[in-house]
Amino acid sequence: MYRRILVPLEHSSYDDVIIAHVRQLATLCRSSLLLIHVADGWAARHQRSLKLRESEEMRVDREYIEGWCARLRGEGFETDSILAGGDPASEIAAAADREHCDLIAMAVHGHRGLQDVIYGTTANTVRHRTMVPVLMVRGPAGGRPR
Repeated sequence: MYRRILVPLEHSSYDDVIIAHVRQLATLCRSSLLLIHVADGWAARHQRSLKLRESEEMRVDREYIEGWCARLRGEGFETDSILAGGDPASEIAAAADREHCDLIAMAVHGHRGLQDVIYGTTANTVRHRTMVPVLMVRGPAGGRPR
């Protein structure tokens, strides 16, 4: 059913939750995985336009996502990774289309009301910007966003 699953990682404890879920789903569907992390600091958002070198934040993020990729490959999953820079929702939606993904599987924090406004609504924005189905898996209460 799902040949290629896009998995946004945010470099936090929420990643463990979505990876655990996606491992099972990818096994059942024999799906390949595409991990994406969107660095959204100032340097990451302006790297291309200002022709900046990769920032320390991006270097750490690249190591993180490549580490996950290597672990999943070691478990037998066909896995690739993308480190993007900019607006997370835009980059995730664009990658899903560009990379021909059948599903976007992402962890959500479960914020409500004012917290949702303050902390952002990446998952909600993603689901409005793409025609690719979006699976949202709730992370642990009191989880540690980055």
